This record gives sequence, structure tokens and C-alpha cells, in this order.
Amino acid sequence: MSQVTEELPIQKVVRQKLCDHLAVIYPDRDGGDIADRLMQVMRLDEDCQTPLAHKNLWDQTDMVVITYAHTILSADQHPLKSLHRFLKTHFTMLINSVHILPFFPYSSDDGFAVVDYKQVNASVGDWNDVLRISTDFHLMADLVINHCSSEHQWFVNFQDGKSPGSDYFFTVDPNENLSGVVRPRTTPLLRAVSNGEATKCVWCTFGHDQIDLNFRNPQVLVEMVDIIRLYLDMGVRIFRLDAVAFLWKRIGTSCINLEETHEIVRLLRTLIEHANPNAVIITETNIPNRENLSYFGNANEAHCIYNFSLPPLLVNSLISGDCRHLKNWLMSMPPAQNGTTYFNFIASHDGIGLRPAEGLLSDEEQQALVQTMENFGGRISWRALDDGNKKPYEINISLFDALKGTTAGEDSWQLQRFICAHAIMLALEGIPGFYLHSLVGTTNDYQRMEEHGHNRAINRHQWHEAELNKKLADPQSHHHQVFYQLRHLIQIRRDQPAFHPNATQFTLHLGDQIFAFWRQSIDRRQSIFCLNNISDEPQTVLLSSINLIGTDKWKDLISDQYFEDMMSSVTLAPYQTLWITNRW
Repeated sequence: MSQVTEELPIQKVVRQKLCDHLAVIYPDRDGGDIADRLMQVMRLDEDCQTPLAHKNLWDQTDMVVITYAHTILSADQHPLKSLHRFLKTHFTMLINSVHILPFFPYSSDDGFAVVDYKQVNASVGDWNDVLRISTDFHLMADLVINHCSSEHQWFVNFQDGKSPGSDYFFTVDPNENLSGVVRPRTTPLLRAVSNGEATKCVWCTFGHDQIDLNFRNPQVLVEMVDIIRLYLDMGVRIFRLDAVAFLWKRIGTSCINLEETHEIVRLLRTLIEHANPNAVIITETNIPNRENLSYFGNANEAHCIYNFSLPPLLVNSLISGDCRHLKNWLMSMPPAQNGTTYFNFIASHDGIGLRPAEGLLSDEEQQALVQTMENFGGRISWRALDDGNKKPYEINISLFDALKGTTAGEDSWQLQRFICAHAIMLALEGIPGFYLHSLVGTTNDYQRMEEHGHNRAINRHQWHEAELNKKLADPQSHHHQVFYQLRHLIQIRRDQPAFHPNATQFTLHLGDQIFAFWRQSIDRRQSIFCLNNISDEPQTVLLSSINLIGTDKWKDLISDQYFEDMMSSVTLAPYQTLWITNRW
């Protein structure tokens, strides 16, 4: 006789999953009470949906533009409205997602020192503006989860010994041995704070205006989940977990990538996907490659991880004319399971991170990269080492200027090199993310860097909408040339099943000057051979070396060149890309 078991209501299943997560995070506390609070805050007790395991929530049409809320300015309206108008004018039916970097009131770090998580910065607009953007684009927003501003009411209350906030921040005895703590900055780790009765030292991973939250207190977790619920209500579909690797601290360890941190990501995944099965979590972990990959978990943590090793390796290849390290890295990258994928980017609001190149580029190669970027007007940001020394942490430079030449100096191939970089990103396994300034070819902004007093501002230019539109309309402007060449590549990508983020990918070996890989659609009907000349000299490739099947017809999607003689060869101009396919 078969045994019939009664199916549990989904709320009971989710509650048990939460209790399992909480048993790892808070082994000495009553996980049931915390789980009930989390369910209520996320409103899962009212509406709890069932996500499909290993479902890909994306395809080849998914691409993201990354921007600050105040990047596009106009005289007639708030920046969020100007941004919305600019996006609709130039990217409708082209790029379907937008990551608006922190748009909340803040005190420093261009938004990442959040003063109030639940308000929109009045200088850029309001929640209605955010909602309107979310109706036209998939909206990605930052959950600045590791820390808040020293001006946040929680920290003001902490200093006054009041609630909420009096126990929301991580404090430590300054006499503890903290030498093993991994730091992304050179500023002192601890900040002494006096409330008139006693002095406490709070933990500041990123600087003294950004105070680390204490997730050992479950109420901090509840507060953050309440913020997530608000963001879902305001149209956010993609959650970028900022600096999440530093979340949990344990004295005597590196205080990065700890098991409790991973378990909190798993818990947030459980909550978010049962509130909205189409929502996506992306972890922002600017750390060495192997550590970064760990945030996929077993397809139960991040849906997507930033491919942080791609920018330094790709720029290094293009300025050195040698793709060996990029090729070796690509071969080492595991295919993402269904339901997960990579988030590919080659420029961002920060800079070109160097930690993800550790173990991939030698110290001498990193130094050559740093020196070349300085020659092209870039700046270097540093991090502290446990021996008291410092090491380059990231290169601050606009990508357009980063590619104005090679290690030998500036040359005439800047535009072609820049387009080649994006063609590579567009073709790789994963979802492409374009920094808005790359889409329009913005150059280094030295004036903004001087005014703001920090290196990252060099790549955070603000455009007046009318001025930018004028440049984009001028065929003689490099901004026009960049924009329309990238538009062409984006339009091609959208129609290719072989460019699905989870389509098969294999690295090809065609020498050190040709970075090549093969993509095959999930249904195996389409193949695309992606050949990229990453050097400043023409390179010839035998078609027989890439095994084009003779019974198929082949053409390059970019140039519309056909290939009929499989025993012939093709010569790629400096920085030329070919997308050779059997289906179009």
C-alpha cells in the first residue's frame, strides 16, 4: 500500500527553511521566533510564492546599463526624470535593465554611506520616479548591507544609547589582535566613539563615515529584510548586495567570506525568491576569483556573481597584445548551473579592481598594467596589508582612456580597441553590464576628481542631457562612433540563441594574439565562433583551425562576410572581432 502524505502549506516549508538558516547563523537563539518575524516583515505569511528550482530568469536579450541617478542632468526636471527620458530615448528595445547606483540620502562615498535606506535623495527625485523607471526597465538597486552612514539615525541613537540602534553596530576591544583582517582601504579599522559615559570602538571596513552593522543582533537582519520588502514594493527586481563578503566578523579570522555570511545570503535568497520568484540577487564581492565563485553556493546563494577578474585581465590583454592569462582564466571558469549565471562588466563606477587578478597576473605584470594606466591619466587606490604596508587595490580611470594605447604608449587604435573589449564582453557566457559612461565614450573627468577629493570621481562625470545628445548626434564625435558601434553589437546579440547567458562555451586556441571561444545555443542549433584580435597587428586564422562544419553555411554577423571555402583563411585587422555563425 502506498503511503499518502499531506502536502505542507508553502508557508510551513519556507518557515522551516528559515529556521535551518537561522540555526547556522544564530545557534544559541530561538530560530522560530526570528523566522516568524522575518515571514511577517516580508509578508510571506500573507502571500508566499513557489520559485522554480534551476530556472534561468534571463536570456540573450537581457543586458544592464549601470548609472548614477544624477548622471544625466537637465534644467527642466529632477535627475531621475532626466535619466528616465534619456534611457527611453536611446535604449528602449535595446537594453532592458538599469542599475541605478544608490539613490538614497547619503553623507559620503557617492551614495554608499546611506543616511536613510527608505527615502530617495530629494535632490534626484522621489519613489514615484523610481517606480516609473521600473515600469519600463528591470530595475536593479543596491542593498548597502554591510554598513550605514555615521549620520544614519541608528548610529546617532547608538551614540546616545537609544533604540533602535544602541546595539546595531559591531564594536571591538582595540587591544584585540586584528592583524589578520582583510582590508580594502588604508584608513584605520576602528573608530572610537564616546557617548559621554564610555568610549567604544566601532568597526569601519571602508572608512570612518561608514559604520559596519552588527548582524550578530537578529534585529539588524530584520531591519534589512524590512528594507528589502520596501524595495520590492517600489519595483526593484534585481538586488545588488554591496560589499557582502565583509558582513560577519569573528576575531582571529580574516573577517571575510565567513560561513555566517554565506548563510545570510542563502536566507535572503529564500525570502526574496518566495516573495517574487522573478527577483534576482547579485553579490558584489571584489575579491580573488576562487572566493568570488563561492557565492554561487550550490545554486542557493546568488543568482549572479560579478565577474570581477574580467576587467583587469581583458584590459591587460588589450594593452599587452597577449591573451594567455585571459584564456587560461576562461578555461578555468566553471559553467554556471541553470538558475545562476555570471554578471560580466568591464567598467564601473569604481575602478579596475586588482585583487581579482591576484594569482592570475604576476606582480610584474600587475605593475606594468598599473604603470600603463597611470601613463594614460589614471590614478591608483590602495589597500592596507597586515604587515602595515599597502598595495594597489584598484585603478581609477575611464575605460575609454584606459584603452588609448598599449604598454608602448598611445596610438591610433583607441576606438577599435574599445569596441573590441565590449564585443568580447557581449559574447561571453553571462549577462553583460554596461557602465553608461562606456556606452557614450566618456573620458577622464579630472575636474570632478579634484572637486570631490577622491580618485573614483575621475570616472563619475555628470552630463547635461542636451550636450550629450548633441555629441551623440554628431558623426564626427567619438561619442557618436562609440555609441552607434556598440548599439550595432547589442542589436546583433539580442537575436542570437548561442549568446544566451547559459549557452555552452569552450575556449579556442588560436595563438596569443587571438582571443577566441565557441558558443552553442542550448538547443544546439546555433554555433557562434567568436574571434577577437587583441593586438595592434593583423592576424590570419585558418578556417580549418576552428572546425567549421562544411555542410553548414557560415557568415560573420558583424560584417556580413560569408565563408564558403572551409580550407581558406581570414585576416583580422587590429582589434577586429568576428562572430562566425551557422544560423542567422
